[in-house]
Amino acid sequence: MLRLLSLLLLIALPAQAADENVVLGLSQDRVAITSNFDGSDILVFGAIKRESPIPGGEPLQVIVTVSGPSEPVVVRRKERRFGIWVNIDSVLVDRAPSFYAVATSGPFSDVITNTEDLRHKVSIRRAIRSVGADMNIQGAQSFSEAVIRIRERAGLYSIRENTVAVDEQTLFRTSIDMPADLTEGAYATRIFLTRGGQVISSFQTTIDVQKVGLERFLYTLSREQPIVYGLMSLAIAIAAGWGASAAFRILRNT
Repeated sequence: MLRLLSLLLLIALPAQAADENVVLGLSQDRVAITSNFDGSDILVFGAIKRESPIPGGEPLQVIVTVSGPSEPVVVRRKERRFGIWVNIDSVLVDRAPSFYAVATSGPFSDVITNTEDLRHKVSIRRAIRSVGADMNIQGAQSFSEAVIRIRERAGLYSIRENTVAVDEQTLFRTSIDMPADLTEGAYATRIFLTRGGQVISSFQTTIDVQKVGLERFLYTLSREQPIVYGLMSLAIAIAAGWGASAAFRILRNT
């Protein structure tokens, strides 16, 4: 009897969807910031690994996100009073990524549902965390929106719909352009596979962004030995001023 019940339950249950996993590739997993660095394009490409044929129904969609290091941001609101602009309110945004890009294979609202967006924090709005606002401050949410608006204008935040190419629901590729003013650190790169707006698989890796060469030496010196860095900067400024004065003196005499 127990075997019969078990068999009936197996027949009644819907068939499980085939497992679909990401096999990812990056054109580069390390970005070197040098004196002539003016940005970089990261090619993200991959394939879908399956143990069975492609499931029917909703087509496969792909989302790619690249997120820079997160840090707290103090946002201040100004008003004009007595003819001058003054700070009247400030809110600490607990966590905001220094860079955030989202690329999708279709319209964002079609690719992922609000519930899944909330769960995985895919959209820019979900990636920013602000929970410590003073209850006396009206419109505290507008401070987070201000961070998004300012960084979108600077090219640091972007949602790029219909920029992930998906071939035969198996291969995908996209390009993420990263600006020149990048913050050092590990940039989390996430790939989500969705069907009908539901996330069915995800994968995460990192892109390492670091200063190299002279830039790395000066950056490390300024952080670890600020007095030496300040004295060296002062000496370079004095030497440059003296050299310019000497050159003008020679030109004037000739």
